[in-house]
Amino acid sequence: MELNARVPAGPLAEKWDNHRFANKLVNPANRRKYRAIVVGTGLAGASAAATLAEQGYQVQVFCIQDSPRRAHSIAAQGGINAAKSYQNDGDSVFRLFYDTIKGGDFRAREANVYRLAQVSNEIIDQCVAQGVPFAREYGGTLANRSFGGAQVSRTFYARGQTGQQLLLGAYGALSRQIKAGRVAMFTRREMMDVVLVDGRARGITSRNIITGEMESHVADVVILATGGYGNVYFLSTNAMASNVTAAWRAYRCGAGFANPSFVQIHPTCIPVHGDYQSKLTLMSESLRNDGRVWVPKNQGDLRKPADIPEAERDYYLENKYPSFGNLVPRDVASRNAKEQCDLGKGVGSTGLAVYLDFADAISRDGRETIFKKYGNLFQMYEKITDSNPMVEPMMIYPAVHYTMGGLWVDYDLMTTIPGLFAIGECNFSDHGANRLGASALMQGLADGYFIIATAVANYLGTNKLEQINEHAAPFLDSRRGCEDRIARLLKNSGGGPAGKCTVDEIHKELGRLMWDNCGMARNATDLQAALEELPKIGKKFWDHVYIPGNTREINQSLERAGRVADFLEFAEIMIRDALTREESCGCHLREESQTEEGEAKRDDANYSHVSVWEHGGDGAPKLHKEPLSFEFVTPSQRSYK
Repeated sequence: MELNARVPAGPLAEKWDNHRFANKLVNPANRRKYRAIVVGTGLAGASAAATLAEQGYQVQVFCIQDSPRRAHSIAAQGGINAAKSYQNDGDSVFRLFYDTIKGGDFRAREANVYRLAQVSNEIIDQCVAQGVPFAREYGGTLANRSFGGAQVSRTFYARGQTGQQLLLGAYGALSRQIKAGRVAMFTRREMMDVVLVDGRARGITSRNIITGEMESHVADVVILATGGYGNVYFLSTNAMASNVTAAWRAYRCGAGFANPSFVQIHPTCIPVHGDYQSKLTLMSESLRNDGRVWVPKNQGDLRKPADIPEAERDYYLENKYPSFGNLVPRDVASRNAKEQCDLGKGVGSTGLAVYLDFADAISRDGRETIFKKYGNLFQMYEKITDSNPMVEPMMIYPAVHYTMGGLWVDYDLMTTIPGLFAIGECNFSDHGANRLGASALMQGLADGYFIIATAVANYLGTNKLEQINEHAAPFLDSRRGCEDRIARLLKNSGGGPAGKCTVDEIHKELGRLMWDNCGMARNATDLQAALEELPKIGKKFWDHVYIPGNTREINQSLERAGRVADFLEFAEIMIRDALTREESCGCHLREESQTEEGEAKRDDANYSHVSVWEHGGDGAPKLHKEPLSFEFVTPSQRSYK
């Protein structure tokens, strides 16, 4: 496997402009001859499809839901970063770049991260032009608020619905192209395989979720925008339909998978409250602008928060990190919340929660002002917990939220398979070991609106592609392979469910194993134990799982079974990746690698690289490394004190 990042030469600030000029182009008259497949309709997928179609390409878009508007991007509530510096508080493109690469614990490529910061301002201009209703100040300028990991205000927001409003903008642009006939929309389709012809991605096999029919689709390029794999833990803030299947199919076809063990644990989630939950609910990081995080100073203090006087409260983030306080990055906030609960100072019935208190902000700014900022979040919290945050503190605890790992891509966002691109959360490129808040929306729209079209044009302009159709042997072989796999999933379903287990039982068992052994805190002993336990769970799945129904109807149990089967395989490279990285970085605390103060201790001498895994067929996966070099920043031990 060749790992050529194809990073342009030259000064950091000039790389992207020089690269665009040096790249090949496809003239407008020729673009209509080319076909592109986009899998996924979140921010990255919808914006990419709209952009390519606007330029004249024929685009096929595949959506697992009944509408692109249901993509999980709507759940990103807090905001989107850009270096507009309306407040004149010292922000700049370089500062956004530096905060992002520092926040990722210096485990991302400089050139990719700088480009992300560079195009951030164009994203805001584009979205404003589309009518996205960003909040505004009295004078008419767009409003900003602070987010973790930054000492400037650069996060643009639309109340607590930023992801939804940005997605509506991208959906409007996509709908325009559907109406124009340049986009063919395929809803309720799940991608089952990437089809390679002569080593290049030339299409996909998809399954119609309504009819069960396997379908072949041919194209000149395939773009995956299918999000992250957080649901390997079963409980996460992700939508239930979020999965690893598309990326895993690509991996099995030869695409490298980078940093699979890099998973973001979000500090501001509603705690687990029982054994029958199917997902967790995210409370936006924006709440930490005005909410103060605390726990009782005394272990096992079961009093109501109102009965605990100020002198007996530990505002541990403010005390430990006076420079950033409650706005430390997500990994730092999450790790400290776990530490307080491990010390016996957690609150609530489970002891696995801390308080997020708005009393001071309400006293300072008034109830109306605070409710204007966070009203929909407060209402959602109250509906779920039957507790009003205007009256008593929220209870929060870390939960799996985002995945920094993903398919390895070069500077042009192309995987190790020619013609196969990965954008948004589906790739690994921009966030290193930890994503700063409000950067996911930035990356998704940067990739979709401003980067992928240049990359696709360069690929098509430098490669001559043969004409093929869906009756070619690789497409027929792919369909047969997908049908055989579904038949294998259903092999235990005859004779009824007696003595068998459900898909969710297996998924929960896998999730507990991953959270306990490959979660926030990791050590070699537990990771090795997880690697030995994983095949037993896999065997139980394949020997005993019961799936009711058949393949020729809507069958959600079958859908989930296919995704859990992929999670069971994918979990192996997650654990192997965590085992081989014997350092702490981002939210990934290797207990063997800590400072004297209990902070994560990075090892730049041995681990300043991207870990890229190659499918080993019937054998073990193979590890490759892309060295990370830093010409423009100097990696340093992160400090937010």
